[in-house]
Amino acid sequence: MTTTVGNTDLPLERVRRGKVRDVYAVDDARLLLLASDRVSAFDVVMNELVPFKGAVLTQITAWWLRHFEKDVAHHMLTADTDEIIREVPALAAHASVLVGRAMLCRRAEVIPVECVVRGYLAGSAWKEYRESGTLAGEALAKGLVESDRFDPPVFSPATKADVGHDENITIATMRKQLGDATAAELERLSRLIYSRGREVAATRGIIIADTKFEFGRADGRIILIDEVLTPDSSRFWPADRYTPGKGQPSFDKQPLRDYLEGEKKAGRWNGNAPPPPLPSEVVDATSRRYREAFKLLTGTTLPVPGA
Repeated sequence: MTTTVGNTDLPLERVRRGKVRDVYAVDDARLLLLASDRVSAFDVVMNELVPFKGAVLTQITAWWLRHFEKDVAHHMLTADTDEIIREVPALAAHASVLVGRAMLCRRAEVIPVECVVRGYLAGSAWKEYRESGTLAGEALAKGLVESDRFDPPVFSPATKADVGHDENITIATMRKQLGDATAAELERLSRLIYSRGREVAATRGIIIADTKFEFGRADGRIILIDEVLTPDSSRFWPADRYTPGKGQPSFDKQPLRDYLEGEKKAGRWNGNAPPPPLPSEVVDATSRRYREAFKLLTGTTLPVPGA
């Protein structure tokens, strides 16, 4: 039987509830991140849960962090449920909620900038370029079309927004906000992780079109935190269907976005909360997309019962 997880209530202090993740305090040095099966689109959280989504986000992140750990310090201590329970025995009665979707992490002071790396012209970057030929107010080459590849990739930081959309900012603005040394290290790490991730994904038939990273400070150094190169934090495109000049199909919640766009065009939803009810086929299709991305990327089956 598939266990879906929405709102959680673990015997720990909950310090934050995001659109998808619940964050709990374990002690002064550690946090527990639990990725639920909640799903959002157009900044609205849906009422329905998407089976396995939280586990996909957690396990893809763990998979990447193990790839990068020789060169990039990160917050993960373990994403193995048995190890988490051994470290935090109070969670033993909640194994069915934790399995696959929980990560024990070291605490860090979050750096308040989203580090976005764009390998292709898509999303908000395409929207701004189409209107003004710029990205975060800085001119790009003329004559680009939607989904064009950037060589080299573009580093495009953004403000972190708790509500609504993040806002693109210039690198100069980031330097002024954080200082030259911190800004330079964030750009270096972001480019390193994206470039290596893009190379790995390409061998699996996946284009990582763009992504965003978050970093924090712990023990006097900058470390990678939160999710990494997942279908929620990145655009995953099937390489064999890539065609510049239009939007691309993706390995994420595209079935959900398509359905909601249809509801908006039909006048049945105004784009704000509350969201419309989702047909089971939309939920199922979205779940399949996430699991397909995990299997294609890692070459393994999601380590969750029923997956």
